[in-house]
Amino acid sequence: MLQINIIRDNPGYIIERLAIKNFKAESIVENILQLDKKRRELLKLLDAMLAESNRLAKEIGVLYQQGKADEAGKMKARTAELKEQSGLMSEELDQVQQQMQEELVLLPNLPAAIVPPGKHAEDNEIVNHGGKVPEVDWPLLPHWDLGSKYGILDFELGVKITGAGFPLYRGKGARLQRALINFFLDEAVKAGYTEYQPPYVVNEASAFATGQLPDKEGQMYFAPVDKLYLIPTAEVPITNIYRDVILKQTDFPLKNVAYSACFRREAGSYGKDVRGLNRLHQFDKVEIVQISHPDKSYQVLDEMVEYVITLLNKLELPFRVAKLCGGDMSFASALTYDMEVFAAGQQKWLEVSSISNFEAFQANRMKLRFKNEEGKTELAHTLNGSALALPRIVASLLENHQQPDGIRIPDALVPYTGFNFIN
Repeated sequence: MLQINIIRDNPGYIIERLAIKNFKAESIVENILQLDKKRRELLKLLDAMLAESNRLAKEIGVLYQQGKADEAGKMKARTAELKEQSGLMSEELDQVQQQMQEELVLLPNLPAAIVPPGKHAEDNEIVNHGGKVPEVDWPLLPHWDLGSKYGILDFELGVKITGAGFPLYRGKGARLQRALINFFLDEAVKAGYTEYQPPYVVNEASAFATGQLPDKEGQMYFAPVDKLYLIPTAEVPITNIYRDVILKQTDFPLKNVAYSACFRREAGSYGKDVRGLNRLHQFDKVEIVQISHPDKSYQVLDEMVEYVITLLNKLELPFRVAKLCGGDMSFASALTYDMEVFAAGQQKWLEVSSISNFEAFQANRMKLRFKNEEGKTELAHTLNGSALALPRIVASLLENHQQPDGIRIPDALVPYTGFNFIN
């Protein structure tokens, strides 16, 4: 959530920057400014009433001591009147503040200065690439055919048990999943991240704090009886560890990693790369989350991107890094890099990680602060990224490492799988 003082000080800048995200902010900003003006007027009146009440209270005591009961009685009547008026005004203030809050949460985060304009993924900027696309003299199969051929993936059984988007992993396919999870966790711990095992459901306050609500309620599975949401990513519970926390400068950087199952309704995505493992309702992911000093958050973002590149290199996958344009960014992000791998069997690039700096947007929602060198409280910055999401990594591993007689396992994974070949 954007800070009200930033909107108040430069509303034109807010409108201009949000246009990069193709978001029309004029009417919302105008409503916020009007409500903020009303809020400050009410606060000023309430302060004046409180000051008058305090003054009258002192004078009443003196008047009684002087035996001037009639005058004291008139002042008591005035204090009663002030109390009633201030009570009504406090109710009005609460309503105004609630209305302003409802408007504030409609505004996305401001894109960073280096975010390119654009509306779609085609407008993203490729800023890095690496690895080698397979060049072979036999036909390469997509992962859904490989999964069926070697008995490691079963999409039909997943449909029978649950529905589309819930595949079943079998034998070496299941072991490959477990191997990747452990590999990603171990690599993160080596890189200085603290491992967590978070809950898979969160309350409304947690979903609001990280920006899932009210922006993405249609994409989340909801248990209405308990009013709990299934997590779309471990970012949500892990970042909420720091909700309502005041840190010290010496606490930075805070590096967290967690594995979780993730649940997404993917409403409205029908027909958009949904075949096989490309788009699922339930999937496994290892997430890295950092809490950073504002002065260091973009350095941290670059470090997180480089860290994910090391994982892709160890998995021997061709990759590229895309800086997202304004129209392809999430509601809460200030800058996002997508990590994409080439899936040789499909002849297409698949996103396997989004690494984002949210600056103070999430921190403002969750009141995540720290004490700076002057002893004043200041909002921290939050960042997160997939390291990595498994479905498309599995798809890419199967497609890029397929051989005429099976699928080769990258050397870095063999200690985790216990095998070096699937056939």
